[in-house]
Amino acid sequence: MDEELRYIRQILAGDKRAYIHIINQYKNPLYATILRMTKNPQTAEDMLQEVFIKVYERLPKYDQKGPFKSWLYRIAINHCIDELRKKRIQTEQMEEAIIQSNETPEVVLLQNEKSRELEKMLSTLPEEERIILLLRYTNDLSYAEISDALGISIMDVRNKLYRAKKKLRKNVQEGGVLYGVSERG
Repeated sequence: MDEELRYIRQILAGDKRAYIHIINQYKNPLYATILRMTKNPQTAEDMLQEVFIKVYERLPKYDQKGPFKSWLYRIAINHCIDELRKKRIQTEQMEEAIIQSNETPEVVLLQNEKSRELEKMLSTLPEEERIILLLRYTNDLSYAEISDALGISIMDVRNKLYRAKKKLRKNVQEGGVLYGVSERG
């Protein structure tokens, strides 16, 4: 940790060679995590480069009291989730355009309303619970993969996923939204 902090301080002082050390130290484990999330080597490579650019740009905001590795992985996971969500939305929009020709405007409106409501409910969850939920159900990651990506135990993943689903279920029941949230993981 002390050596890592020294490199970070050197980077902040303008030493680009120190950043190469950070890249070399983390590129393989980050690539593996991103690849698990994207399931596409080229996409993972592209995202890895984007993540390292974001990390470099955000390094002045890094709180040096916290673990750098966790901060780095958080940026990588959030970037992947954002990009995968954009890709999923684009795919859904194309599928929706095809389906819409066969559905009434009322059905399409109801589906869009349900999607917005679910997004709103997801945004009420604590960040880590939301990320775990998205990694599990959007990216089909196993508990072990989520545990590795976030640096928490599998039991923590299970507990946080359970709490997130319980909160969503409560919101669904109170809000009358037509989504079910299953008990099983």
